[in-house]
Amino acid sequence: MKENNHIVVVGTSAGGMKALIALVEQLPKNFPAPLLIVQHISSDATGEALLSELNKIGKLICVHAKQGEQIKAGHIYLAPSDNHLMIEENGSVLITKGAQENRSRPAIDPLFRSAATSFGSRTIGILLTGYLDDGTSGLIAIQRCGGICIVQDPADADYPDMPKNALNQMKPDYCVPIAEMGGILSVLISEKPKKQTPIPEDIIKEVKIAKRVLSDLPAVNSLGEQVPFNCPGCGGVLWKMNEGSDLRYRCHTGHAYTAAALLAEQTMKIEETMWTALRMFEERKNLLTTMAQDQKGAVAQSANERAKMSQVHIDRIRAILLSNDNSSATDSPV
Repeated sequence: MKENNHIVVVGTSAGGMKALIALVEQLPKNFPAPLLIVQHISSDATGEALLSELNKIGKLICVHAKQGEQIKAGHIYLAPSDNHLMIEENGSVLITKGAQENRSRPAIDPLFRSAATSFGSRTIGILLTGYLDDGTSGLIAIQRCGGICIVQDPADADYPDMPKNALNQMKPDYCVPIAEMGGILSVLISEKPKKQTPIPEDIIKEVKIAKRVLSDLPAVNSLGEQVPFNCPGCGGVLWKMNEGSDLRYRCHTGHAYTAAALLAEQTMKIEETMWTALRMFEERKNLLTTMAQDQKGAVAQSANERAKMSQVHIDRIRAILLSNDNSSATDSPV
């Protein structure tokens, strides 16, 4: 890519297909910048549905990004399932199986940060509809590196959580409905980029960790301080990040979470553990009930009492599992 060319990176989740179609339809055939897109999808999905829909529009060439290829203007590059999509300084694609960020792979933040460190003020980041808050710290990184940030107006989003969380943590350059983004992009990419400012060292380190280039304790120690709870992804120590107003956490193997994503992951792990405990107590009760039926005297009486106590535990665990805990809501792949 030429030195003055821009790069556009887009992140979305729930409701993303509809939003992306509406965005791409506004762009001309000769759009003079590449678009790199991360949409949260499950690890067993192919992403072919979105690829097909964007190619039906017929203006820009849409492909799944491939390792090492050079990005080109007028092309759309989609993150493949179960892989992070990142960009190198020379404009080549990096596809990596790095640790999940915000419970997702592909995740939005790794793409946004890599674009920010590689293209600086030439980066335009767009955050669209979705649950939770992936993409917020990536947008902040783009802004800190001199780039432009665009957030979908939450009132225009089918799932407003991601735009709302971004607006709670930062002030983007634009907060508009999707219908206005095409015109804004056309203006922005025709302008000369702002003078490049130095790239913050903490963002560079996070990009290196996500690329699996850097994964050691001193690197993470320099980014924050240890906290008294573990990474639900690998069981390792977590560090609270120092930079930014939003609460974020990292482990040295690469897992990263916003506070909301970490709470959701912890809730899911707790639920899994309690279902396991429920099954084990039910098996224990069944065994004790069988013993009470097959034995006599004190042995039968003891087994029967212990079976009743197991039922008490079963009822308590079931009540907890059936309680309405809004924090257990997850970001379902769409």
